[in-house]
Amino acid sequence: MTTLTRWSHACLRLDRGRDSLVVDPGMFTDLDRALDGVQDVLVTHEHADHLAVEGVVAAATSGVRVSGPAPVVALLRDAGAPVDRLRVVAQGDEVEAGGFTVRVVGEWHASIHPDVPRFVNVGYLVEGLLHPGDSFVTVEGPVEVLAVPLAGPWLRSQEAIDYVRTVAPSRVVVIHDAHLSEPGVQLYASLLGRLGGAGDPVVLAPGESIEI
Repeated sequence: MTTLTRWSHACLRLDRGRDSLVVDPGMFTDLDRALDGVQDVLVTHEHADHLAVEGVVAAATSGVRVSGPAPVVALLRDAGAPVDRLRVVAQGDEVEAGGFTVRVVGEWHASIHPDVPRFVNVGYLVEGLLHPGDSFVTVEGPVEVLAVPLAGPWLRSQEAIDYVRTVAPSRVVVIHDAHLSEPGVQLYASLLGRLGGAGDPVVLAPGESIEI
């Protein structure tokens, strides 16, 4: 059994015995708690709400391994992270991170606007949990838990609903909601639950957990 803990916005932590892994510790994350004792960090892309550069550099300096696409690794390296604690990953890779088997999927951030250049963004399939970052990446085979972005400058409710329908996970966990008020989160999550076809989404407050 694996414990999934959300540390606000897009940051998820997985713990299984001595294994531990964090995805996307960003500017809204309580880094001291989220990264406490963690072995590996995965980063989907370079935006500050998914990557708190200073805190992740400090974690890498203390021995945590950090994996991400090339622009993320370059940003962390230039900010002083030790090169031997950084690993570039790309679509199609399968790696070990924090004791978990991880498939790297996808290549690009969802479009914000035609006038805004697209950013590299990978998603991670971690033994049944799919964290897409800021994308609508899909994978072959069943997904037990889909982390679904709920709101953002690149996202419409229809897209989130259709994403859930396409992936057809057993459960949905809400991420990427810092842009919304509490009533807004409840409204959007209710809409996702009614129309997405995967049951009521799990909305976790910072530090709350479920077993997967």
